[in-house]
Amino acid sequence: MVDILHDPMVLPENLPVPQDDGAARHLSGAALPDLALPATDGTLVCLARLPGRTVVYIYPRTGRPGQPLPEGWDGIPGARGCTPQSCGFRDHFAELKQLGVAQLFGLSTQETDYQREAVERLHLPFAILSDADLRLTRALNLPTFEVAGMTLIRRMTWVIDDGTITKVFYPVFPPDRSAEEVVAWLQSAR
Repeated sequence: MVDILHDPMVLPENLPVPQDDGAARHLSGAALPDLALPATDGTLVCLARLPGRTVVYIYPRTGRPGQPLPEGWDGIPGARGCTPQSCGFRDHFAELKQLGVAQLFGLSTQETDYQREAVERLHLPFAILSDADLRLTRALNLPTFEVAGMTLIRRMTWVIDDGTITKVFYPVFPPDRSAEEVVAWLQSAR
């Protein structure tokens, strides 16, 4: 029997690797819709209106230590690894700022209160945005998947310049290296 409790910081070996299915190809060069998303710091954030460079890493859902994962979670390509991805962006936060990133956010379809627990537990120096009502997901036709009655966004990362997506990382794997990939791209794009 497989242990249903897990440590969200530890990625199991042999996770299925997500393949580029082309579902995010339309996002490069897209202008973001003018809609506000609730953030874990209590503000509403409209990505379309943010000046300068913004990085948003999008992930399916954050797990909590000691709580079971949705059935079959580790078998879904790209699903596992949200906590290590968040910690990677936390650990590279200062470097991203030095490379000209004015704002950094995580984004998932989880409710803000649930996300707030992760921000506090992981000591994230940035807010997480909630698209629990799927307005952004639908407006941009983001790639999603369904599990345990939840609609979740497939993992990707955006570099946004003045409200336009200028770079899309999709698929993202392994998730714990996502921040490093963004840093390397920012360094090469200078």
